[in-house]
Amino acid sequence: MPITTAPPVKRERRWSVVALCVVLAVVAGLGAAAAVSSASDRTKVLAVARDVPAGQALTEADLTVAEVSADAALSPVPGSQKSRIVGKRPAVDLRKGGLLTTSQLTAGSGLGDDRQQVGVQVKRGQAPAGTLMSGDKVLAVLTPAAGDSGSGSSSKSGGPPPTISASVVSVSRPDATGTVVVNLAVETTDGPTLATRAAAGRIALVREPRSS
Repeated sequence: MPITTAPPVKRERRWSVVALCVVLAVVAGLGAAAAVSSASDRTKVLAVARDVPAGQALTEADLTVAEVSADAALSPVPGSQKSRIVGKRPAVDLRKGGLLTTSQLTAGSGLGDDRQQVGVQVKRGQAPAGTLMSGDKVLAVLTPAAGDSGSGSSSKSGGPPPTISASVVSVSRPDATGTVVVNLAVETTDGPTLATRAAAGRIALVREPRSS
């Protein structure tokens, strides 16, 4: 019987396998390094969890922590400052999903924290459509009730109706009928009167010129 033996493995084939293993190891190492570097470049920042109108104090539920890639062009509030941000008021409307920046915040409402605030429900035709915003100066015109002969300068003399000077703190989104709720800051002497007339639906708003 002839004796057969396996042909010897060529040295060249062994070296090619070793070289391939080395290349794969290097690629895997580079991939792991890139992943670690990418993870280290991400930072935790504050994002808006739900829509918040301008002037409304922020709560825990309004904020969430998100991880984003570090970018010198962005300046979001660090996630570690969440407890400090709660209670502050945005100067602009905040939209769900957006990153929170310090430029969007004010120390208070900035619109009369030392004054009374009254919510006024305004229907279409009782205020300039879509133009009121936080910080606007307005006149709350006290309209007479049906059959009311009026009071003060708006009575028989035919003078202008009584008004109350106010600042817009925030404006809600319009409902299906176009009605909005406008939060107004007024002097303490005017708060009860404005609230009474607002509850009766006897308020119309006139926006003052923004240049004044």
